[in-house]
Amino acid sequence: MYPARGNHKTGAGRSRWATLAPACLGYFFVLLDVTIVNVSLADMGADLGTSREGLQWVVDGYALVLASLMLSAGDVGDLFGRRRLFLSGLIAFGAASVVCALAPSVDVLIAGRALQGLGAAAILPTSLAIINHAFADSDERAKAIGFWAALGSLALVVGPLAGGALVDGFGWPAIFWLNVPLVIAAVVSTVALVEESFDPSERGVDVPGQLLAIGALVGLVFFLIEGNRLGWDSPAVLAAAVVAVLCAAAFIRTELRRPDPMLQLGYFRNRSFSAANAGSGLMNLGSLGALFAFSIYLQEGEGESPLVAGLHLLPWIGTLAVVAPFGGRLAGTHGPRLPAGIGLTLAGAGLLIAAFLPDHHGAPALIALGVNGIGLGLATPALVSAATEAVPADRSGMAAAVNNTARQAGGAIGVALIGAIAGIEAALAVAAAVLLLGGALGLGLIGERGGHAAGRASPAGRGRPGGWPSQRRASG
Repeated sequence: MYPARGNHKTGAGRSRWATLAPACLGYFFVLLDVTIVNVSLADMGADLGTSREGLQWVVDGYALVLASLMLSAGDVGDLFGRRRLFLSGLIAFGAASVVCALAPSVDVLIAGRALQGLGAAAILPTSLAIINHAFADSDERAKAIGFWAALGSLALVVGPLAGGALVDGFGWPAIFWLNVPLVIAAVVSTVALVEESFDPSERGVDVPGQLLAIGALVGLVFFLIEGNRLGWDSPAVLAAAVVAVLCAAAFIRTELRRPDPMLQLGYFRNRSFSAANAGSGLMNLGSLGALFAFSIYLQEGEGESPLVAGLHLLPWIGTLAVVAPFGGRLAGTHGPRLPAGIGLTLAGAGLLIAAFLPDHHGAPALIALGVNGIGLGLATPALVSAATEAVPADRSGMAAAVNNTARQAGGAIGVALIGAIAGIEAALAVAAAVLLLGGALGLGLIGERGGHAAGRASPAGRGRPGGWPSQRRASG
């Protein structure tokens, strides 16, 4: 997250603010795909003849790859060029969108979504790294990052509306065709406006850790999704559970032994850091799981059109986007503990109310979902703040990347777990319980200033000679 050494020119000969355009555009359409797909799930299922489990894989094919590769992407950009990686991610994302739009079967669609996740994993961290390289002045950088984050919030709001309108008018492939002109514009502007930056002195890529992380996450999600379809005693499902456990254990062992791990486990000794990342994972587990279940309920259970379903989601997603900037200010002024803990508790309460209302998509339910969005808006920036304040200042990029990875992994697990629950009441209630647990962790374990004082002590010297290598990862 810091300006690159080596060929750092701070935007010489080019407008720093023009550099912001491609970085923000890439971030925008990556986040757009988080919400735009949900309103098209029923049409995809009917057209491709797939089950709910197939639709879960359509969502998680994207989320799994994104979550698995997020931590390593920053290191690849540092070593081989952030502009080069950003362009590669854009091209992969665009090509994958074409594959998705033309997919003749759900298997091809899932493969295309996985390739989209690969592109997104390259785009997300490097979009912020490009901004950090261009803006050497800290005040200007803060303004640029604020604009970048605001555009991301706008994508979350645009997604349900644009997706609903496109699916109603042209069918579900249109949501993927939409990405093509956006990608072309991002590629052209990147080539014209973005300078290359890299840091050859940075640590290498942790390939064993990366492979083990993928195995653990894919094994867990396969177990959760396919267990419902194949049976929990199916050999394939049991094998996936064993793979997940073995890979997770091997990952922890590998990361503890490597001098340059992709995930610095020593920082999890800090309770604020651990609580912030656990809270972020639980937040997305509950909220994205509920979003998947509620989208399916609206379209399959209530027969709503994609556009009407998108309008029903707007109070939920829209309040999150509007409140998030205020949540960031509260965390900056009063510390992250209360916004994080109260926000997650409020989010859980909103879903719990919606679960027990007799009409789950009437006005009272939409107000309850709006309460959930307010809570998420308060909690999201506070949890990031808590994670970054709990580590030394020069590790804040690593902390933000870990926090973002926790959110993406939690979302993938949530779609697999909550998306398989029969009945919208039970799905919303389980999601609410997950969010309330996150709220309790936030209120009980996050420090007043995110563990700032305790967290500034590096894990170096705690059995690891030479300390921890520097990591300059950026986060979405």
